[in-house]
Amino acid sequence: MTSSAQTLIEQFGPRDAMEFDVVVVGAGPAGLSAAIKLKQLAAASGREVSVCVLEKGGEPGAHILSGAVMDPKALTELFPNWKELGAPLNTEVTEDRVLVLTETKAFKTPSWLLPACFENHGNYIVSLANVTRWLGQQAEALGVEVFPGFAAAEVLYNDDGSVRGVATGNMGVDRHGEASAAFQLGMELHAKYTLFAEGARGHLGKQVMAKFDLNKGKDPQSYGIGIKELWEIDPKQHKQGLVVHTTGWPMFDQYSGSFLYHLENNQVAVGYVVGLAYENPYISPYEEFQRFKTHPAIRGFFEGGKRISYGARAITAGGLQSLPKLTFPGGALIGCDAGFLNMSRIKGSHAAIKTGMLAAEAAFDALGANRQHDELTAYTTAFEASWLHEELHTARNVKPLLKRGTYGSPLVWLDQVLLRGKAPWTLHHSKADHECLRPAADFAPITYPKPDGKLTFDRLSSVFISNTNHAEDQPIHLTLKDASIPVGVNLSKYAGPESRYCPAGVYEFVKTDEGQDRLQINAQNCVHCKTCDIKDPTQNIVWVTPEGGGGPNYPSM
Repeated sequence: MTSSAQTLIEQFGPRDAMEFDVVVVGAGPAGLSAAIKLKQLAAASGREVSVCVLEKGGEPGAHILSGAVMDPKALTELFPNWKELGAPLNTEVTEDRVLVLTETKAFKTPSWLLPACFENHGNYIVSLANVTRWLGQQAEALGVEVFPGFAAAEVLYNDDGSVRGVATGNMGVDRHGEASAAFQLGMELHAKYTLFAEGARGHLGKQVMAKFDLNKGKDPQSYGIGIKELWEIDPKQHKQGLVVHTTGWPMFDQYSGSFLYHLENNQVAVGYVVGLAYENPYISPYEEFQRFKTHPAIRGFFEGGKRISYGARAITAGGLQSLPKLTFPGGALIGCDAGFLNMSRIKGSHAAIKTGMLAAEAAFDALGANRQHDELTAYTTAFEASWLHEELHTARNVKPLLKRGTYGSPLVWLDQVLLRGKAPWTLHHSKADHECLRPAADFAPITYPKPDGKLTFDRLSSVFISNTNHAEDQPIHLTLKDASIPVGVNLSKYAGPESRYCPAGVYEFVKTDEGQDRLQINAQNCVHCKTCDIKDPTQNIVWVTPEGGGGPNYPSM
C-alpha cells in the first residue's frame, strides 16, 4: 500500500468489511470456474458456501484477450451440457496449416510431420472474452457474487501471516493522491480462503509469491507478449474453422510466431507472439507484428477487409519447471497467475478452467472440515495426479527449445514426435526475461516500415480501437522505484527499450525545455499487458492496479 493510500484510510477509515467463505481475485476463466465449481459442490451437498469474485474490468471479459483455439475438455468437466446452455463455442476447427515463412515465400509443413500438439481436431475457435462473459452469467445464476469494476489492490494478512483476504482500491483519488469530490474508500473482503486468478504477471499474485517465497527452487518464469487484431475480411478470403500458425520471418533467431483463426461472420483473429527473453533492445514486438502482416502469404487475407479491434497481453509460458508453489496459508494461485499455459499447444484456457476446479474442490473440502487460512495442499496433490500435469510434463521442453527461434523447431520435432515428450531430461530456463537484454551498443538500430493505415497501423490508432480508458486525474499506475533510472540507465545503456516493447505507446522519451531527456508515461494508453513490469531491465517499473473499471474494454477478443 502506498503512503498516500494509507493516509486516506487513516483519514476516512476504517474500511467496511464483508465476510465470505472464498474470495476469488479475477473474473477470468480460472476465477469464474473456481467460483462455479464451489457453488456446484455446495448445491450437490446441500451446504451453503459464500463466494465473491472481484474483477478490475468493467465486466467479466472486458480485459480478456487470447487467440484463441479452445480445447473444451475442462469446460465439459465443468458443464457437461455446455452446448445446451449456449456456451459461445460456435466454430469447430476444420483445418490446420503450419507455415514456415521466408521473407518472400511460405512452405506448408506436411501434416504427417506435425507433432500431436498441433492437432486441433475437436477444438473450437472462440472469442475468449465472450466465453468469459458467458461463464460470468453462469456464475451469477448459481449465486456467485461478481463485483466488476472493483480492482483488488491489497493483500490482507492475519496476525499469524496467513492471507485473510484482499482490499479493493480507493476510488476518486486524484493525480496527487488526494481525495477528490468523488472519493470512495476501498472495501475489505475477508475470506477463509482467497484464490488469485489475475492472469499473467498478476499484481497481487506477484506479491504473494515474494512473501511466501513460492518460486524457491523453480526456474525463472518465461513470458511472451501476444499482440492481436480482429478483422472482418472479404468473404472470398474467409474459410470458417481454418487455423493457420507460422514461424520464421520476420524473426528467425527469436522465439516468435503468428496465428490466424477464421471465426464465424467472416471474422479473422490475427496475432503475433514474441518471447520476452530477446536480447536486442531495438526490437519492437508491435512493429514486428505489423511487418508480419505484409508477407505475401498473409496480406491477401486482409486486403479489402476492416480492422475491428486491437489488444495485447503478456503470456506466462515457462511451463512446468517454472510453476511456483501453488499454495500458501490462506489461499492459492490458479490459472495464468501461476502459469499453467501449455505453450506447445498454444492453449491455456482449458488449463485455467481445470486449475480453478481443482482449487475449488480443495477449498470446499477444507470448509467442510471447518478449516480456514491453512494450506490447500490437496489442490497441489490433485493437480499432480491430473491429466493437466501429464500434458504439461509432455510439453516441458518445448519453450526452452524454441528460445532458439526458428532453428529450434527441428529439436521440438525430435522431442515431441520421436520422443513423444518423454525424454529422460528436462531443459531449464536459466535467466529471467529482463536479464536477457544486452546493451544497445551491441546492435544496430532497426528501421521499421511506416504504417500505411490500411494493413499496418500506428500504436495510437490501435489503442483507440481497444476502447482503452482511464480516469485522467488518477495516480499513475505505472510506478518507478527510482525516477533517475529510465534516463540514467535504460536510455543511456539500452537506448530506451520501454519506448519499443510497450505495444500501446505508454512510454516515450521527450526533451525538457532545458534540452534534457525525460521519460513521459502516458498511462491512459495502458492496455494492462504487463510487458513493462516483465521486461524492464532493472525491474524499476512496477505495474500496480489502477482505479477499477479502467483499461481496455475488449468486445470480442
